[in-house]
Amino acid sequence: MTTTRSPQSTDLTTPAGRIAEVRRIADEVVRPAAVSVDTESRFPREAFAAFKDARLLSAYVPAELGGWGASIGELATHCEILGQRCASTAMVYAMHHIQVACVVRHGAAQPFFRGYLGELVRDQRIIASVTSEQGVGGSVRTSISPIVRESDGRCSLRKVGTVVSYGEAADDWLVTVRRSPEAPASDQAIVLLRKKECELEQIGSWDTFGMRGTCSPGYVVQARFPEEQIVPAPFAEMLGQTMGPFAHILWGSGWLGLASDAVARARAFVRSVAREMPGQVPPQAARLSEVAALLQLMRSQVHDFSNRYDGLCAQPDGGLPEMGTIGFAIELNNVKINASRLVAEIVTAALRVCGMSGYRNDGPYSVTRHLRDAHSAALMIGNERIHANNAPLHLIFKDD
Repeated sequence: MTTTRSPQSTDLTTPAGRIAEVRRIADEVVRPAAVSVDTESRFPREAFAAFKDARLLSAYVPAELGGWGASIGELATHCEILGQRCASTAMVYAMHHIQVACVVRHGAAQPFFRGYLGELVRDQRIIASVTSEQGVGGSVRTSISPIVRESDGRCSLRKVGTVVSYGEAADDWLVTVRRSPEAPASDQAIVLLRKKECELEQIGSWDTFGMRGTCSPGYVVQARFPEEQIVPAPFAEMLGQTMGPFAHILWGSGWLGLASDAVARARAFVRSVAREMPGQVPPQAARLSEVAALLQLMRSQVHDFSNRYDGLCAQPDGGLPEMGTIGFAIELNNVKINASRLVAEIVTAALRVCGMSGYRNDGPYSVTRHLRDAHSAALMIGNERIHANNAPLHLIFKDD
């Protein structure tokens, strides 16, 4: 299968052109490979070859550094389109761009990271993250493994990452660690490591219910590196201003695409029934109306917050004062909670519309892969943990 664009391809210097190219890749490359990616639990290599060819892996890098300077709203549209064809591909694309955004927004002023972004544009490198860690109970804001300053002036780390999405396919990793052995567990930093700098030991395998193409086993990561590879901003700042918003918007957009395709299959099924019942409204049509209303709600919530965040980033102060408020933190957390809940609810409702035709693994109305992928959403930064984080915020929040 070729992934090369034709000479008549759309102008990729414009958002509309890039969205059209993502749609082409989604139809010609992602959709045909989706079943294989799922059943074989393999990385969506065809899609990422196409993304590299179109230079989409550096889409968020500013134009002055050679990227396309895309907005998060545009990236969200990419993820939504990809999610309609293959949720695993959409999720990997989203997670890569979350890491790119962290480097762009919090490291680009430093010579090392500025140079690295040039490499990313040139080579279309894939970045994964090692955020999870054995022994912290799933807490993103806690790190056990520290950065150790060696006597020769270099640094070292050793971390046991329990879930490292597409780690084998990635070229580089952003690793979350404790800033020093003496630092509290909440004083965290992020280190950019090229895979060739690391000693890696895979832990276990990736044989899961859904999102099988994300290929996310654990790894023990050991590395020595110069201090310049530590992103200068505190992790808490990166999480609140960039990592959290990008994750919840891009994940939510991928889930929205997944839900949209499930509803499209349910609608096609009801139309097929209607053709066999001339002059009558199929009984499944009322359920279709209900699930379509849920999809509209989900779309509004994800799109509204994406537009809001883009608007904040466009302000002269980057929207940082607003991003530091309790209200923004609650709103951000709720985007993830609602999107992850609604995607499972919508796909389940689509299954009920389609009945046994949706329950089958084959056929045009099957939503079995959608259902399995949808149930991963509530587990990615568990909703229970997010509600626990929101609880004390509500005690002091004043909704003006």
